[in-house]
Amino acid sequence: MQPLTGKVTIVTGAAGGQGRAEAAAFAAAGAIVVATDIRPDLQDLFAEAGPKITCLRHDVTSEADWQRIVDACLDRWGRIDVLVNNAGIYKPAPMLDTDGALYDLHLNVNARSVFLGMRAVAKPMSEARSGAIINIASGAGAKGTNGLFAYSASKWAVRGMTRSAARELAPFRVRVNAVLPGLIDTPMVSTRAGKEAFIDQVPLGRIGEPEEVARLVLFLASESDSYITGAEITVDGGYMA
Repeated sequence: MQPLTGKVTIVTGAAGGQGRAEAAAFAAAGAIVVATDIRPDLQDLFAEAGPKITCLRHDVTSEADWQRIVDACLDRWGRIDVLVNNAGIYKPAPMLDTDGALYDLHLNVNARSVFLGMRAVAKPMSEARSGAIINIASGAGAKGTNGLFAYSASKWAVRGMTRSAARELAPFRVRVNAVLPGLIDTPMVSTRAGKEAFIDQVPLGRIGEPEEVARLVLFLASESDSYITGAEITVDGGYMA
């Protein structure tokens, strides 16, 4: 894999298990990491990382907050090389138990945030004629899934936006790809019952680790994938096979 040393990288939802693994992996690879989250304990989670990771509070559903994050990066480093749209929520419910508020919450956090993030970094990346955007979707956004109506809808939207943005930004040498994790061992799927409900459907017979998702994200951010854009890559132990 090509090195990521010095690449200015924004990772949203960095307080969660998967986002934390991604931010840590980029820092270990030598990137300049800006970890963002709405949680107030974000700084504490990366206390041992020191100056390798800059932590910023960030409401990903806010257009003004996105501009603040982008401006902070440009003011300090003059560029943004990588955006990992990782922030998301997961509140499972079937369609008949999903009201408008729950549906809108998923679309705002899981889909609107991706749109706002891509739009916010598109200009500086396009001007630099370089950049990589990795949107974290889900296996639930690639097939019908019982009991995940709003979540699934929001992740299908991420896939569509990824493909459209990939075509629009390709002339500027900005690559946009999606990662579709399956069952990953994070607090988002924290209950034993929640894990056992899916694990029998995974051909590899186990739950994935956040670090396994992070390694793919690192690859997509590097120049090793210089001819990959608009792709959707699963990390799911064969669930979608």
